[in-house]
Amino acid sequence: MMYQTTLRDAFAFEGMGLHTGVPARVRVSPAAPGSGLRFRLNDAVEFPARADYVLETVRATVVGAEGHRVSTVEHLLSALLGCGVDNALIAVDGPEIPVEDGSAIVFADAIDAVGLATQPEPRVRWVPTAPRVFRDGDKTLIVTPAAAFRVRMTVDYPAPVGTQYIDLELTPERYRAEIAPARTFGYRHEVESLLARGLAQGGTIDNAVVFDTDGPMSPLRMPNEPVRHKVLDLVGDFALLGAYPQCEVIAIKSGHKLHCTAVRELVSDVPASRRSAENA
Repeated sequence: MMYQTTLRDAFAFEGMGLHTGVPARVRVSPAAPGSGLRFRLNDAVEFPARADYVLETVRATVVGAEGHRVSTVEHLLSALLGCGVDNALIAVDGPEIPVEDGSAIVFADAIDAVGLATQPEPRVRWVPTAPRVFRDGDKTLIVTPAAAFRVRMTVDYPAPVGTQYIDLELTPERYRAEIAPARTFGYRHEVESLLARGLAQGGTIDNAVVFDTDGPMSPLRMPNEPVRHKVLDLVGDFALLGAYPQCEVIAIKSGHKLHCTAVRELVSDVPASRRSAENA
């Protein structure tokens, strides 16, 4: 895709938040060239979807400004970036993006349903000019120059998930087929602990894959669904670069905290990166 894109029409979802269990509504609308992805919260504040607006990364990516905040933005942002949307306005009423089925496929399907409109300005890409390594304990994230957006992800969880690996170039077609359907996941003992503490109030086996000691409590969509969902999360967090990523990301046991820390530093590290507009 050489030019910027936006949606041909708006789409909206209403539902429960995964972590808050509170009803919420999101409407995603077309936006002008050069707008990027932007949030409008409760008709009170508007700001760009960038890493410097991240407020929290515990179990979800939370963004906000001027006292307003919204949680669990990563699945919707992932769908927008994964499907190749450059410019859109994300208007949210409520504290969280509706969880839907715990994946990004409902958002990707909505994008496909309204279609994309090509805009008369070249796409802005974020292009690293040197490799960067980020660490957080046993978690590692490496970002290197590449011809396209590529992710190599390794996860290592206790049984029955275990160690999983995936390597793919994130074209819109591969994103829709191989990443968007992957649902958020957790262990039964973790879910029970969260519920006891008043958390994960919107979580059910219909919007998350819950693993018991002998396996998933509902059928998996793909044998390695957990590692694919971790790629989904990474794509959503890398949308906070504010431009289309042209890089290879090697991620080992990474999560929202490391993703957002890296993206924040990458955006500010001018000597090691550049934002480029493609020439038609």
